[in-house]
Amino acid sequence: METYKNAGVDIEAGYEAVRRIKKLVRSTYNRGVIGDIGLFGGCYAVNKSQVLVSATDGVGTKLKLAFMMGRHDTIGIDLVAMNVDDIVAVGARPLFFLDYIACNKLEPGLIEKIVSGIAAGCKTSGCALIGGETAELSDMYKKDEYDLAGFAVGVVDRKKIINGKSIRPGDVVIGLQSSGLHSNGYSLARKIIFNIGKFKPQDHVKGLKKTIGEELLTPTKIYAPSILKLIDKVKVKGIAHITGGGLRENIERLLPPGCQAVIDRFSWKPQAIFQILQLYGRVATEEMFKTFNMGIGMAVVVAKKDVNKTLNLLQKSGDRSFVIGNIQKGKKEVLINSRVI
Repeated sequence: METYKNAGVDIEAGYEAVRRIKKLVRSTYNRGVIGDIGLFGGCYAVNKSQVLVSATDGVGTKLKLAFMMGRHDTIGIDLVAMNVDDIVAVGARPLFFLDYIACNKLEPGLIEKIVSGIAAGCKTSGCALIGGETAELSDMYKKDEYDLAGFAVGVVDRKKIINGKSIRPGDVVIGLQSSGLHSNGYSLARKIIFNIGKFKPQDHVKGLKKTIGEELLTPTKIYAPSILKLIDKVKVKGIAHITGGGLRENIERLLPPGCQAVIDRFSWKPQAIFQILQLYGRVATEEMFKTFNMGIGMAVVVAKKDVNKTLNLLQKSGDRSFVIGNIQKGKKEVLINSRVI
């Protein structure tokens, strides 16, 4: 049975690294810092009323798909999504974005394609692409390969920061459908599809409307516009961007002491790509939920009385959403069908 660790990614080592650096990070804090490591975006107060929220991220080994397919005009959308949707999870409106592109050899046409995707993502999320850095590192990267990193900043009124502190038993968890794998779990996905399944990017796999390469390269959904409209109309108590670590880790970050989230994994149907990965890789359900978003790219927590209004507003914004669970009394953990997955 395949696991993310067998594919080269050790999530537990990541947790240990964060534990070890916490003291170092905190030693740099000054009076402007709000909160601690754990929120989806870093918060810094610029005055008594306004807070800047920042995020930085990349797209991981999804880049390998762009290399394999020779398509570079959508990976920038993923880069923007991974950053701005962390910012909006704190309730902030994205302001601006910067990128970093490191490559073997600087090819203007390739850089133009990459940045076209970044620009498209910025337009969708309503933020400005105001700068960046391009590094030519021939000793670091193979021919025709590159790496991307992004950095985004947003702003939120201090009183409107969304951090999960107001979550209470009886509240409801609503999941927003993902566009597919988004930008997490690709080391395992690539191993299953190309090494075990022996598929080629142009192959058609039963259950998919696209080729397997096109499916895996589908851009990450940018939720910022619909989430900003939602928090303007509904009191949203918590927002989780479902990235590395899946539903369990990311929803758990929202929970205050004395609360647990109980998720019903049968309340929505993950897209076919997840079933294909589980089948060909013989991946345990527990591992699937730890590694992939399983069809839910963002989750919001609202009071029970606001559920219908929330679902209607998200539908008007073009997002499919589902009631996927509720908040109950308990330890600060996420149960998926009564198990800690």
